[in-house]
Amino acid sequence: RFIRKQGLDRLFLECDTHMWRLGDRRIPEGIAVDGGSDWFLLNRKFVEYVTFSNDDLVTKMKRFYSYTLLPAESFFHTVLENSPYCDSMVDNNLRITNWNRKLGCKCQYKHIVDWCGCSPNDFKPADFHRFQQTARPTFFARKFEAVVNQEIIGQLDYYLYGNYPSGTPGLRSYWENVYDEPDGVHTLSDVALTMYHAFSRLGLRRAETSFHAAGDNSCRYYPMGHPVSVHLYFLADRFQGFLIRHHATNLAVSKLETLETWVMPKKVFKIASPPSDFGRLQFSEIGTEWDAKERLFRNFGGLLGPTDEPVGMQKWGKGPNVTVTVIWVDPVNVIAATYDILIESSAEFTHYKPPLNLPLRPGVWTIKILHHWVQVAETKFLVSPLTFSNRQPIKQEEAMKYHSGPPKNAYMEQSFQGLNPVLNIPISAARVDQAKRNAGLVGTRLEAWVDSLVSSVWSAVDICSTGPTACPVMQGCAQTAWSSLSPDPKSELGPVKPDGRLR
Repeated sequence: RFIRKQGLDRLFLECDTHMWRLGDRRIPEGIAVDGGSDWFLLNRKFVEYVTFSNDDLVTKMKRFYSYTLLPAESFFHTVLENSPYCDSMVDNNLRITNWNRKLGCKCQYKHIVDWCGCSPNDFKPADFHRFQQTARPTFFARKFEAVVNQEIIGQLDYYLYGNYPSGTPGLRSYWENVYDEPDGVHTLSDVALTMYHAFSRLGLRRAETSFHAAGDNSCRYYPMGHPVSVHLYFLADRFQGFLIRHHATNLAVSKLETLETWVMPKKVFKIASPPSDFGRLQFSEIGTEWDAKERLFRNFGGLLGPTDEPVGMQKWGKGPNVTVTVIWVDPVNVIAATYDILIESSAEFTHYKPPLNLPLRPGVWTIKILHHWVQVAETKFLVSPLTFSNRQPIKQEEAMKYHSGPPKNAYMEQSFQGLNPVLNIPISAARVDQAKRNAGLVGTRLEAWVDSLVSSVWSAVDICSTGPTACPVMQGCAQTAWSSLSPDPKSELGPVKPDGRLR
């Protein structure tokens, strides 16, 4: 059963970033095949043996496992069990793994491998009892991911080490760096670079409107250069937006200052008013990089550009089987897609990626969810125009190519124009003309268009200074609760104590 499950009786070859299944093969005779985890401890004598020995067992097993899907989950186990060191094996990996095969075996890796692999889930608070009920020695556990759930990490920390003193800052906050200047701007996509610049400008406008006094330039700024760093910010396991550190020239003193701006997404999901009697829909969101195992979009914040392929997700409460209609409407009210989804009584999440022709028209899109053709809810998402192409300011011919929408306004082979009057979504000639003019914008006029769109779905919550500033009312980042430079005692690793503990 293990051999079949791991695909050891199949021949695999990695080529062009894809693992190809070429056909069947036979297991070598006279070998006891073993395996399991790719997390293990190996003693030095066995490591030297498996590295340097030229005996038949090692050389033939190396050749056999060169064409195996997951060699680390079986190679060392099999060699050890068939070698002179077999009596040194201890069958306990000292670890708890959070297997939830119902969610973790959805063949989500089909784009990279011709096999249906399974992967453990992240621990969440509901799993905490498993740490308290271990009947065998346990030193390790997986998986933990603070962007998915940090509360369980705090619970386990408290269970092992006791609580932090009351008033300790940053206990419910989590910051994750997604870009830093030494990475190089080439590591960013054009849409990410476009949005990060727009977020920086949003922050500078926030400083000017909040801190600026008449006739005083001390809190007015001009943006300079690319962003310095970008962090995801979470509080109490909720995504709070991005923290963008950026340079700007203070216009009062003509000196460069480094600031950090916190931008938060606005609420775009709305239940119909008056609400319908259909009560199963809890939430809907559009994004990319949908993780079906953890049920979230890995593209936090949903930064989308004209060449992205968005996925529509809905979260459901329990109830009777129903069929709903989902309608995608572009910024000039062209109905890009419509489809029905059967929601079974036990369904918790549904997701679907409509096969839309690209590029998508930039602007704010609307997703309408209907039951018996009565609107239940709607959500919006931004397809941002690009101010950069290959990390350089975009030229007009490229802007026209990316910002004009799909050829002949046809997002799919089928036209849904007949639904516009039925759904009371009129196509406005004025908006169509404006979209054509916007498609040719470059430079500062393009930036102004991007900023107006970004500010409709994002807000600059606050801005702080990372160092000296001429703006007298701007707070220092180290003194704010949200900044990536604020104290985070839970992440500080001091020397290990004599009893082996960190605290």
